[in-house]
Amino acid sequence: MRKIREIMTSDVETCTLLDNVFEVAVKMKEWNVGAIPIVDEDKLVGMITDRDIVIRGIAEKHPPSSKVESVMSDHLVTATPDMTTKEATKLMAEHQIRRLPVVEGDKLVGIVALGDFAVDEMTDEQAQHALTEISEPGNHMQ
Repeated sequence: MRKIREIMTSDVETCTLLDNVFEVAVKMKEWNVGAIPIVDEDKLVGMITDRDIVIRGIAEKHPPSSKVESVMSDHLVTATPDMTTKEATKLMAEHQIRRLPVVEGDKLVGIVALGDFAVDEMTDEQAQHALTEISEPGNHMQ
């Protein structure tokens, strides 16, 4: 069974608590990503997705200069580098998430996205299962 460290992206673009929502959005555009981890020093403190910016930012009429804390998720589901790919896809399916920050203690060391599993032929079935679970509307999407 493969480990997360074998498929995770370790060069992760991040923002800090000093950045505002506009700066996060610009970084998402520059790096063509849909999520940016928020760190304080190297410690993972939150995550902002493009959806967070729309739902918690724009739809709630927060200006682009708002602090990242106003839109970021701070109750995060994380993986460890030694977690198996099967454990990670199960976590993603259970929590209906497409990206998992990878931490050692509180320190961000990488990120793994659902697409990372799809390119690993040993875990195609796991990725398909996770995608099916994540894509199904949950009770929170009414």
